Amino acid sequence: MHFLVVGAGFSGAVIARELAQAGHTVEVRERRPYVGGNCYTRRHGTGVMLHVHGPHIFHTDDEAVWTYIQRFAVMRPYVNRVKAVSGGRIYSLPINLHTINQFFGTTFNPSQAREFIQARADASIKDPQTFEEQALKFVGPELYRAFFAGYTAKQWGVAPSLLPASILKRLPLRFNYDDNYFAHRYQGIPEEGYTAAIERILDHPNIDLKLDVEVSPRQADSADHIFWTGPLDAWFDYAYGRLAYRTLDFETEVSQGDFQGNAVINYCDAEVPYTRITEHKHFAPWEQHSNTLIYREYSRDCGPADTPYYPVRLSSDMQRLNQYLQSATSSNGVTFAGRLGTYRYLDMDVTIREALDIATGALSAIESNQSPLPFYVNSG
Repeated sequence: MHFLVVGAGFSGAVIARELAQAGHTVEVRERRPYVGGNCYTRRHGTGVMLHVHGPHIFHTDDEAVWTYIQRFAVMRPYVNRVKAVSGGRIYSLPINLHTINQFFGTTFNPSQAREFIQARADASIKDPQTFEEQALKFVGPELYRAFFAGYTAKQWGVAPSLLPASILKRLPLRFNYDDNYFAHRYQGIPEEGYTAAIERILDHPNIDLKLDVEVSPRQADSADHIFWTGPLDAWFDYAYGRLAYRTLDFETEVSQGDFQGNAVINYCDAEVPYTRITEHKHFAPWEQHSNTLIYREYSRDCGPADTPYYPVRLSSDMQRLNQYLQSATSSNGVTFAGRLGTYRYLDMDVTIREALDIATGALSAIESNQSPLPFYVNSG
C-alpha cells in the first residue's frame, strides 16, 4: 500500500518507519524546512546544541520505547534538576524536603515534614475541580502562592482558579531530598540532538521525505491512507473555530562563561514577565563550551501564524474538541496522531508509544484485509 504521513516529528517519523519496514511505500511531508517538530535541535554559532523550540528531556518507564529510541541515537544520561526563584530566594524543585525546610526555616525529617504539610493543606476540599483547589488540597496556601500561583497564571494566561485540576495531575511533592524532576527509570538526551535521531528514523528506502511542503486534506487522495499529525481542527478547515493553544516566545542572550549554573530556573513571581530561563549548554554536560546561550521564555495565546505548544483545554475548548471528534469518527481514510492531531500535550515517550501502536494496528488491519483502516484518536 501507499501511505501519506503529514508531519515529521516523532509521531509521523515512527509511523512512517514502521510502515516502510513492513514493505509499504510512504510519503512524508513536513511544512517546516527541517524534521523533528518542536523537538528540533541544531548547533548554534556558539557550538552549543540548541533546543530551538525549548528544552526536551527524554524520560520514560516504557522499556520498549527506551530500546526503540536507542536504535537511532546514543542516549546520554541526563537528570533534570530544576531550580525556582520565588520572593527573591532560590529553591529546589520539585518541592522536596530541602525545599520545605528552606522555605519554612525548619529542620524537619520526612515524617515531621509530612505532618507539617498535611496540617497546612486544605482538608475541606474533597474533590478539587480547579488547579488552585488541587494545589491547596495538597500543599496549602504558602507553597501554592510561592511556587504555583504566579507561574501558572503566566504560563496559561488565566487565573489558576479557572484552570481544570487535571493540569496539575500529579503534584510534585516529595518528603526526601530527591531533586530529580522526573521519577522515571530511563532518562537522557540524544548525544547528537533529537533532529539527528529523527533523521535516522526516516532514513529508509521506502520513505520519500519532502520538507517545506504544505499538505491540505484535499491533497490526500493520492494515498491509500493518510496519517495526519497536524492540528486536528486544520483538517476540518477550522469549521467549528480554532482550538486554543499557548505559544512561547524566546528571548535569546549569548555571553561568555556560565550564566546561571543550571539548565532550568523557574521564575515563580507574577511580577517577572518570563516563566523561566534555560541555559542550553547544561543540557549536554558531556560537552565543554566557553560561551553560553540562554532563553528567557514567555508564554502567550497562540495566534494563527504562531507555533502551537500547549493545548489549553478549558471547557469551551473541550466543547469544540468534541465537535471535531464527532466529525473525525465519520472520516474515512485518515488517522489522527500526535499532540496536534489529538489536541493533547504528550511527552516524547508517549508520542513514540502511540505511534508504534498506531502502526501496529494499521499493519494488522492490512494483513486481515480490513477496510478502511481502523480510526484512531485519543483525546482523553
